[in-house]
Amino acid sequence: MPRPVVGRPPASRPRAAILMLWAIGLVYLVSGFLSGSLFQPTLPVLIALGAKENTLIANGEYWRLIGAMFLHGNLIHIFFNGYALFALGPETERIYGTGRFLVLYFLAGIAGSVASYALSPEPSVGASGAIFGLIGALGMFYYLNRAALGEFGRMQIQSMAAIVMINLIIGFSAQGTIDNWGHMGGLVGGVLSALALAPRLEIDERFTPPVLTRRTIAYDWAGAGAILLGLIGLVLIIPPA
Repeated sequence: MPRPVVGRPPASRPRAAILMLWAIGLVYLVSGFLSGSLFQPTLPVLIALGAKENTLIANGEYWRLIGAMFLHGNLIHIFFNGYALFALGPETERIYGTGRFLVLYFLAGIAGSVASYALSPEPSVGASGAIFGLIGALGMFYYLNRAALGEFGRMQIQSMAAIVMINLIIGFSAQGTIDNWGHMGGLVGGVLSALALAPRLEIDERFTPPVLTRRTIAYDWAGAGAILLGLIGLVLIIPPA
């Protein structure tokens, strides 16, 4: 029997990933302008614009769980996060589609902020939680579809696992400057979101040669909604670090 040719799943152009990249860049320029320094925005400006600050969140400023995703601490910080989003975002959006990409990105980012709120007392900013979520979502997509994607899928799983391990090792070797809890929270948020939102690929052998079909699961949006409600519940019931 002829082997199926596995191609890139059909999906929309990656407009949302580029939009997120522009958003964090523009917000960084605003923070730098208000701080009087494009190299390193000041902490008071970052706090005013929406940094994750536990006391303020505990007092009801929950919007900071999202606001912190668009802020960065210095030029090096936004450079690495911007590059990671540029490298991973379009691929994730092509696979998941624009709507699912946006939901996944924000759920992972919020999950990172919630983990940081619960486990780290320090103020925090950055898109890293959302970006770790994209890594988790890509890895989960390839894991769920490893039978259909074969060796290519297995290689991608290994690649995503290596990226996670390298970044976590770097993060834990620089404790105090990197929000490792935010990274891990975003990673878990991305994996859980992918369980609901990831497309499933199957080989349909009724055709010659066999073709690769794409479907979604019945509880996809309900599952994403449940994750969001769970994150909201956690913020309301857990004390800040």
